[in-house]
Amino acid sequence: MIVVMKAGATKEQVQHVVELVREYGLKEHLIHGTDRTVVACIGDKRGVDKGAIENAPMVEKVVPILAPYKMASLEVKKDKTEIAIGPDGFCIGGKKIGVIAGPCSVENRDSLLKTAEAVKKAGCVGIRGGAYKPRTSPYSFQGMGEEGLKILAEARDATGLAVVTEVIGVEQIDAVEEYADVLQIGARNMQHYPLLEALGRTRKPVMLKRGLSARLDEFLLAAEYIINGGNSQVILCERGIRTFEEYVRNTLCLSAVAELNDKTHLPVVIDPSHGTGHAHLVPAMSQAAVAAGADALLIECHLDPEHAASDGAQSITPDVLAALVKRLQRIAQAIDRDL
Repeated sequence: MIVVMKAGATKEQVQHVVELVREYGLKEHLIHGTDRTVVACIGDKRGVDKGAIENAPMVEKVVPILAPYKMASLEVKKDKTEIAIGPDGFCIGGKKIGVIAGPCSVENRDSLLKTAEAVKKAGCVGIRGGAYKPRTSPYSFQGMGEEGLKILAEARDATGLAVVTEVIGVEQIDAVEEYADVLQIGARNMQHYPLLEALGRTRKPVMLKRGLSARLDEFLLAAEYIINGGNSQVILCERGIRTFEEYVRNTLCLSAVAELNDKTHLPVVIDPSHGTGHAHLVPAMSQAAVAAGADALLIECHLDPEHAASDGAQSITPDVLAALVKRLQRIAQAIDRDL
Protein backbone atom coordinates (compact mmCIF):
# COMPACT_ATOMS: atom_id res chain seq x y z
CA MET A 1 0.00 0.00 0.00
CA ILE A 2 1.00 3.65 -0.28
CA VAL A 3 0.37 6.57 2.03
CA VAL A 4 -0.24 9.76 0.06
CA MET A 5 0.68 12.88 1.99
CA LYS A 6 -1.14 16.15 1.45
CA ALA A 7 0.60 18.95 -0.42
CA GLY A 8 2.65 20.98 2.02
CA ALA A 9 3.35 18.15 4.47
CA THR A 10 6.47 18.90 6.49
CA LYS A 11 9.47 16.58 6.93
CA GLU A 12 8.39 16.01 10.52
CA GLN A 13 4.88 14.95 9.47
CA VAL A 14 6.29 12.58 6.84
CA GLN A 15 8.71 11.15 9.42
CA HIS A 16 5.80 10.57 11.81
CA VAL A 17 4.09 8.41 9.16
CA VAL A 18 7.36 6.57 8.51
CA GLU A 19 7.58 5.72 12.22
CA LEU A 20 3.99 4.45 12.19
CA VAL A 21 4.74 2.28 9.20
CA ARG A 22 7.80 0.82 10.94
CA GLU A 23 5.75 0.08 14.07
CA TYR A 24 3.64 -2.25 11.93
CA GLY A 25 6.76 -4.08 10.79
CA LEU A 26 6.72 -2.60 7.30
CA LYS A 27 9.58 -1.12 5.34
CA GLU A 28 9.08 2.44 4.05
CA HIS A 29 10.16 3.82 0.69
CA LEU A 30 9.82 7.58 0.23
CA ILE A 31 8.89 8.95 -3.19
CA HIS A 32 9.11 12.70 -3.57
CA GLY A 33 6.87 14.01 -6.36
CA THR A 34 6.52 17.53 -7.69
CA ASP A 35 3.55 18.33 -5.42
CA ARG A 36 3.53 15.78 -2.65
CA THR A 37 5.35 12.92 -0.95
CA VAL A 38 4.26 9.30 -1.07
CA VAL A 39 5.28 6.71 1.53
CA ALA A 40 5.27 3.24 -0.02
CA CYS A 41 4.88 0.45 2.53
CA ILE A 42 6.54 -2.88 1.81
CA GLY A 43 5.88 -6.08 3.75
CA ASP A 44 3.06 -8.16 5.20
CA LYS A 45 0.00 -5.87 5.48
CA ARG A 46 -1.97 -8.21 7.75
CA GLY A 47 -2.62 -6.57 11.09
CA VAL A 48 -2.03 -3.06 9.78
CA ASP A 49 -4.58 -0.54 11.04
CA LYS A 50 -5.16 1.48 7.87
CA GLY A 51 -7.38 3.92 9.74
CA ALA A 52 -4.67 4.77 12.26
CA ILE A 53 -2.29 5.74 9.48
CA GLU A 54 -5.00 7.65 7.60
CA ASN A 55 -5.72 9.72 10.70
CA ALA A 56 -2.10 10.87 11.03
CA PRO A 57 -1.53 14.60 10.41
CA MET A 58 -1.37 15.66 6.73
CA VAL A 59 -2.18 12.18 5.37
CA GLU A 60 -4.49 12.49 2.38
CA LYS A 61 -5.25 8.80 1.82
CA VAL A 62 -3.97 5.23 2.08
CA VAL A 63 -4.21 3.30 -1.17
CA PRO A 64 -3.65 -0.44 -1.77
CA ILE A 65 -1.32 -1.32 -4.66
CA LEU A 66 -2.69 -4.05 -6.89
CA ALA A 67 0.34 -4.55 -9.12
CA PRO A 68 2.83 -7.19 -7.88
CA TYR A 69 5.65 -4.75 -8.62
CA LYS A 70 5.08 -2.08 -5.99
CA MET A 71 7.86 0.47 -6.37
CA ALA A 72 7.95 0.40 -10.16
CA SER A 73 4.21 0.83 -10.55
CA LEU A 74 2.51 3.96 -11.83
CA GLU A 75 0.11 3.53 -8.92
CA VAL A 76 2.96 4.59 -6.65
CA LYS A 77 4.42 7.40 -8.75
CA LYS A 78 2.40 9.13 -11.43
CA ASP A 79 5.11 11.28 -12.96
CA LYS A 80 7.93 9.82 -15.05
CA THR A 81 11.19 9.17 -13.26
CA GLU A 82 14.11 11.09 -14.73
CA ILE A 83 17.56 9.62 -14.20
CA ALA A 84 20.65 11.76 -14.71
CA ILE A 85 23.66 10.05 -16.27
CA GLY A 86 27.23 11.08 -17.00
CA PRO A 87 29.24 14.27 -16.45
CA ASP A 88 26.67 16.43 -18.23
CA GLY A 89 23.75 15.01 -16.23
CA PHE A 90 21.61 14.07 -19.26
CA CYS A 91 18.19 12.97 -17.95
CA ILE A 92 16.82 9.72 -19.32
CA GLY A 93 13.05 9.85 -18.93
CA GLY A 94 12.75 13.56 -19.61
CA LYS A 95 11.53 15.33 -22.74
CA LYS A 96 14.83 14.76 -24.54
CA ILE A 97 15.56 11.35 -26.05
CA GLY A 98 19.14 10.13 -25.71
CA VAL A 99 21.22 7.88 -27.93
CA ILE A 100 23.95 5.71 -26.39
CA ALA A 101 26.24 4.01 -28.90
CA GLY A 102 29.49 2.11 -29.08
CA PRO A 103 30.99 -1.33 -29.70
CA CYS A 104 29.68 -4.53 -28.17
CA SER A 105 32.99 -4.93 -26.34
CA VAL A 106 36.02 -2.80 -25.58
CA GLU A 107 38.69 -4.26 -27.88
CA ASN A 108 41.58 -1.83 -27.54
CA ARG A 109 42.25 1.74 -26.47
CA ASP A 110 42.73 3.28 -29.91
CA SER A 111 39.51 2.01 -31.47
CA LEU A 112 37.41 2.80 -28.40
CA LEU A 113 38.64 6.40 -28.19
CA LYS A 114 38.07 6.93 -31.91
CA THR A 115 34.58 5.45 -31.62
CA ALA A 116 33.81 7.71 -28.67
CA GLU A 117 34.81 10.76 -30.69
CA ALA A 118 32.57 9.66 -33.57
CA VAL A 119 29.68 8.91 -31.21
CA LYS A 120 30.01 12.33 -29.60
CA LYS A 121 30.15 14.04 -32.98
CA ALA A 122 26.99 12.23 -34.08
CA GLY A 123 25.09 13.78 -31.16
CA CYS A 124 24.96 10.87 -28.71
CA VAL A 125 24.92 11.27 -24.92
CA GLY A 126 26.68 8.04 -23.94
CA ILE A 127 29.28 5.49 -24.97
CA ARG A 128 28.54 1.80 -24.49
CA GLY A 129 31.02 -1.05 -24.49
CA GLY A 130 31.53 -4.25 -22.54
CA ALA A 131 34.63 -4.62 -20.39
CA TYR A 132 33.24 -7.95 -19.17
CA LYS A 133 31.36 -10.03 -21.73
CA PRO A 134 29.13 -13.00 -20.87
CA ARG A 135 29.35 -15.18 -23.99
CA THR A 136 27.41 -18.28 -24.94
CA SER A 137 30.66 -20.03 -25.89
CA PRO A 138 33.51 -20.22 -23.34
CA TYR A 139 35.93 -19.85 -26.26
CA SER A 140 34.60 -16.46 -27.41
CA PHE A 141 36.21 -13.13 -26.50
CA GLN A 142 35.32 -12.39 -22.86
CA GLY A 143 36.37 -8.74 -22.71
CA MET A 144 39.37 -6.84 -21.33
CA GLY A 145 38.18 -6.66 -17.74
CA GLU A 146 39.33 -3.76 -15.57
CA GLU A 147 41.66 -2.50 -18.30
CA GLY A 148 38.58 -2.07 -20.47
CA LEU A 149 36.89 -0.08 -17.71
CA LYS A 150 39.86 2.29 -17.54
CA ILE A 151 39.69 2.84 -21.31
CA LEU A 152 35.97 3.65 -21.06
CA ALA A 153 36.65 6.14 -18.28
CA GLU A 154 39.36 7.74 -20.42
CA ALA A 155 36.85 8.07 -23.27
CA ARG A 156 34.42 9.80 -20.91
CA ASP A 157 37.10 12.23 -19.77
CA ALA A 158 37.93 13.06 -23.39
CA THR A 159 34.35 13.46 -24.67
CA GLY A 160 32.00 14.05 -21.73
CA LEU A 161 29.94 11.01 -22.73
CA ALA A 162 28.29 8.86 -20.06
CA VAL A 163 29.77 5.35 -19.79
CA VAL A 164 27.37 2.39 -19.90
CA THR A 165 28.91 -1.04 -19.31
CA GLU A 166 27.81 -4.42 -18.05
CA VAL A 167 28.23 -6.08 -14.67
CA ILE A 168 28.12 -9.87 -14.89
CA GLY A 169 28.90 -10.80 -11.29
CA VAL A 170 28.57 -9.45 -7.75
CA GLU A 171 32.35 -9.46 -7.38
CA GLN A 172 32.69 -6.92 -10.24
CA ILE A 173 30.31 -4.29 -8.88
CA ASP A 174 32.88 -2.20 -7.03
CA ALA A 175 35.21 -1.97 -10.04
CA VAL A 176 32.44 -1.15 -12.51
CA GLU A 177 30.87 1.39 -10.16
CA GLU A 178 34.25 3.12 -9.84
CA TYR A 179 34.66 3.66 -13.60
CA ALA A 180 31.16 3.63 -15.15
CA ASP A 181 28.16 5.97 -14.99
CA VAL A 182 25.49 3.35 -15.66
CA LEU A 183 25.77 -0.28 -14.56
CA GLN A 184 24.09 -2.57 -17.08
CA ILE A 185 22.55 -5.94 -16.29
CA GLY A 186 22.46 -8.15 -19.37
CA ALA A 187 19.54 -10.29 -20.46
CA ARG A 188 21.14 -13.47 -19.12
CA ASN A 189 21.34 -11.93 -15.64
CA MET A 190 17.86 -10.41 -15.40
CA GLN A 191 16.93 -13.11 -12.87
CA HIS A 192 20.31 -13.26 -11.13
CA TYR A 193 18.68 -12.19 -7.88
CA PRO A 194 21.81 -11.88 -5.69
CA LEU A 195 23.25 -9.54 -8.34
CA LEU A 196 20.02 -7.50 -8.45
CA GLU A 197 19.97 -7.21 -4.67
CA ALA A 198 23.62 -6.14 -4.59
CA LEU A 199 23.01 -3.49 -7.23
CA GLY A 200 20.17 -2.22 -5.06
CA ARG A 201 22.84 -1.16 -2.59
CA THR A 202 24.75 0.89 -5.16
CA ARG A 203 24.10 4.56 -5.83
CA LYS A 204 24.60 4.70 -9.58
CA PRO A 205 21.91 4.19 -12.24
CA VAL A 206 21.26 0.60 -13.30
CA MET A 207 20.13 -0.36 -16.80
CA LEU A 208 18.20 -3.62 -16.62
CA LYS A 209 17.79 -5.62 -19.82
CA ARG A 210 14.78 -7.84 -20.35
CA GLY A 211 15.51 -11.56 -20.22
CA LEU A 212 15.45 -13.68 -23.37
CA SER A 213 12.11 -15.28 -22.45
CA ALA A 214 10.86 -12.97 -19.71
CA ARG A 215 7.29 -11.72 -19.49
CA LEU A 216 6.82 -8.02 -18.75
CA ASP A 217 5.67 -8.66 -15.19
CA GLU A 218 8.81 -10.73 -14.57
CA PHE A 219 10.87 -7.90 -16.07
CA LEU A 220 9.28 -5.36 -13.72
CA LEU A 221 9.65 -7.65 -10.71
CA ALA A 222 13.36 -7.91 -11.48
CA ALA A 223 13.49 -4.11 -11.40
CA GLU A 224 11.65 -4.27 -8.09
CA TYR A 225 14.54 -6.21 -6.56
CA ILE A 226 16.89 -3.31 -7.28
CA ILE A 227 14.48 -0.59 -6.11
CA ASN A 228 13.56 -2.53 -2.98
CA GLY A 229 17.27 -2.80 -2.24
CA GLY A 230 17.47 0.99 -2.05
CA ASN A 231 18.41 2.10 -5.57
CA SER A 232 15.48 3.75 -7.36
CA GLN A 233 17.58 4.72 -10.41
CA VAL A 234 16.48 1.86 -12.65
CA ILE A 235 16.32 2.14 -16.44
CA LEU A 236 14.43 -0.60 -18.29
CA CYS A 237 15.87 -1.87 -21.58
CA GLU A 238 13.81 -3.87 -24.07
CA ARG A 239 16.31 -5.83 -26.20
CA GLY A 240 14.10 -8.37 -27.91
CA ILE A 241 12.91 -11.81 -26.85
CA ARG A 242 13.58 -15.28 -28.22
CA THR A 243 10.80 -16.61 -30.45
CA PHE A 244 10.41 -19.21 -33.18
CA GLU A 245 11.40 -16.64 -35.83
CA GLU A 246 14.85 -17.13 -37.35
CA TYR A 247 15.38 -14.21 -39.73
CA VAL A 248 16.25 -12.03 -36.72
CA ARG A 249 18.48 -12.83 -33.76
CA ASN A 250 15.68 -11.82 -31.38
CA THR A 251 12.18 -10.46 -31.90
CA LEU A 252 12.13 -6.80 -30.86
CA CYS A 253 8.92 -6.21 -28.93
CA LEU A 254 8.20 -2.54 -29.61
CA SER A 255 4.71 -2.85 -28.14
CA ALA A 256 6.51 -3.29 -24.82
CA VAL A 257 7.45 0.41 -24.94
CA ALA A 258 3.83 1.53 -24.87
CA GLU A 259 2.84 -1.12 -22.34
CA LEU A 260 5.71 -0.28 -19.98
CA ASN A 261 4.90 3.43 -20.25
CA ASP A 262 1.35 2.50 -19.23
CA LYS A 263 2.45 0.43 -16.22
CA THR A 264 5.60 2.00 -14.81
CA HIS A 265 7.20 5.37 -14.14
CA LEU A 266 10.66 4.00 -14.99
CA PRO A 267 12.34 5.20 -18.21
CA VAL A 268 12.36 2.77 -21.14
CA VAL A 269 15.29 2.19 -23.49
CA ILE A 270 15.31 0.17 -26.72
CA ASP A 271 18.28 -1.89 -27.94
CA PRO A 272 17.61 -2.37 -31.67
CA SER A 273 20.96 -4.08 -32.21
CA HIS A 274 20.29 -7.15 -30.06
CA GLY A 275 16.62 -6.81 -30.94
CA THR A 276 17.34 -7.69 -34.57
CA GLY A 277 20.88 -8.99 -34.90
CA HIS A 278 21.26 -7.29 -38.28
CA ALA A 279 22.84 -3.88 -38.85
CA HIS A 280 20.57 -3.06 -41.79
CA LEU A 281 17.49 -3.34 -39.54
CA VAL A 282 18.83 -1.10 -36.76
CA PRO A 283 17.93 2.30 -38.32
CA ALA A 284 14.31 1.35 -39.04
CA MET A 285 13.78 -0.16 -35.58
CA SER A 286 15.42 2.86 -33.94
CA GLN A 287 13.03 5.18 -35.74
CA ALA A 288 10.05 3.05 -34.77
CA ALA A 289 11.21 2.95 -31.14
CA VAL A 290 11.36 6.74 -30.90
CA ALA A 291 7.90 7.01 -32.45
CA ALA A 292 6.58 4.43 -29.97
CA GLY A 293 7.75 6.47 -26.98
CA ALA A 294 11.20 5.16 -26.03
CA ASP A 295 13.25 7.45 -23.80
CA ALA A 296 16.62 6.39 -25.21
CA LEU A 297 18.32 4.01 -27.63
CA LEU A 298 21.25 1.68 -26.97
CA ILE A 299 22.97 1.04 -30.30
CA GLU A 300 26.03 -0.98 -31.25
CA CYS A 301 28.43 1.03 -33.41
CA HIS A 302 31.85 -0.11 -34.62
CA LEU A 303 34.53 1.48 -36.79
CA ASP A 304 35.01 -1.78 -38.70
CA PRO A 305 32.09 -4.16 -38.07
CA GLU A 306 33.55 -6.88 -40.31
CA HIS A 307 36.47 -7.25 -37.92
CA ALA A 308 34.67 -6.69 -34.62
CA ALA A 309 35.59 -9.05 -31.79
CA SER A 310 31.89 -9.59 -31.08
CA ASP A 311 28.50 -8.74 -32.61
CA GLY A 312 29.86 -7.23 -35.81
CA ALA A 313 26.78 -8.33 -37.77
CA GLN A 314 24.51 -6.05 -35.75
CA SER A 315 26.88 -3.06 -35.46
CA ILE A 316 26.36 0.03 -37.59
CA THR A 317 29.20 2.33 -38.67
CA PRO A 318 29.70 5.89 -37.36
CA ASP A 319 28.51 7.32 -40.70
CA VAL A 320 25.25 5.38 -40.48
CA LEU A 321 24.87 6.47 -36.85
CA ALA A 322 25.32 10.16 -37.70
CA ALA A 323 22.70 9.98 -40.46
CA LEU A 324 20.34 8.05 -38.20
CA VAL A 325 20.54 10.60 -35.37
CA LYS A 326 19.49 13.36 -37.76
CA ARG A 327 16.40 11.37 -38.80
CA LEU A 328 15.61 10.56 -35.18
CA GLN A 329 15.68 14.27 -34.36
CA ARG A 330 12.90 14.90 -36.89
CA ILE A 331 10.81 12.03 -35.54
CA ALA A 332 11.27 13.28 -31.98
CA GLN A 333 10.04 16.73 -32.94
CA ALA A 334 6.98 15.19 -34.58
CA ILE A 335 5.92 13.68 -31.25
CA ASP A 336 6.71 16.83 -29.25
CA ARG A 337 10.04 15.64 -27.91
CA ASP A 338 13.67 16.56 -28.56
CA LEU A 339 16.83 14.62 -29.32
